[in-house]
Amino acid sequence: MDLQDQLKNLFPDHVAEETETNQNVSDDLWLQDDPILCKYEKRKGKPITILEGYTGAAEDFKALAKELKKKLSVGGSFKDDKIIIQGDYRDKIMQILEDKGFAVKRVGG
Repeated sequence: MDLQDQLKNLFPDHVAEETETNQNVSDDLWLQDDPILCKYEKRKGKPITILEGYTGAAEDFKALAKELKKKLSVGGSFKDDKIIIQGDYRDKIMQILEDKGFAVKRVGG
C-alpha cells in the first residue's frame, strides 16, 4: 500500500488536486535574438563560468540559473544580471541552452 492509498483510507472525502510537479522551466522563458555570452574566468585560482547578456526578465534568468545548477549539480549564484557557475562547464551549459532554443556565444579561451 503506497502513500496515496493510505491517505485515501484516512480521508475518504478529500478530492485530490492534479498538480504538475515536473514543470519545464523553458516553456515560459523569453527567447531573445542576441546570444547569451558564456565566459570562463579564474577567481582566487578557481575556475568559474559566467553567463551574461540576457535581456528578458530577471526572474526568468534566476529560474534558468537554478535549473542549470540543478542539472550540473554544482554551486553558483545570480548577481548583477549574471549567472556565475562554479567550475568550467562551458560546453555543457552551451549544449543545455542550445537545446532550450537560446543562441549562445563562447567568449574567451
